[in-house]
Amino acid sequence: MQVLNFYSTLFADQLKRGRKTATIRLGDKSHKYRRNQLVLVTIGYQHSPRERIFEAVIDAVDVMKIRDLSPRDIEHDNPEFRRHEELIHFLEQIYGREVSVEDTVTVVRFSQILDQPPGITEAVRGFGGAQN
Repeated sequence: MQVLNFYSTLFADQLKRGRKTATIRLGDKSHKYRRNQLVLVTIGYQHSPRERIFEAVIDAVDVMKIRDLSPRDIEHDNPEFRRHEELIHFLEQIYGREVSVEDTVTVVRFSQILDQPPGITEAVRGFGGAQN
């Protein structure tokens, strides 16, 4: 199983509450992540213990320039951000290099897998319990 790791423990709460539903990674990572792929979402640093947060399925993988990101794309990565400048500053801190609106990024959207999501059984069976 592929791991989708986050370094900052600040993301743990956002992930657990479902507020963070995407990650924006610098560069083209489309070779690494695929739609419908199962991933283990973790938090921690390389060569250190990591916290297992949840399993997820990748919903979409989109490669684009930072300038083409919508405020909603940015918000799904970090609910505190909406503007390109905020994202660029954050990426510069993570990657330790200068980043511009012309840089390529990969937006990986994911959904947490729950053991018993509320309402899913009824939705699968159809309204009123009718079989499809």
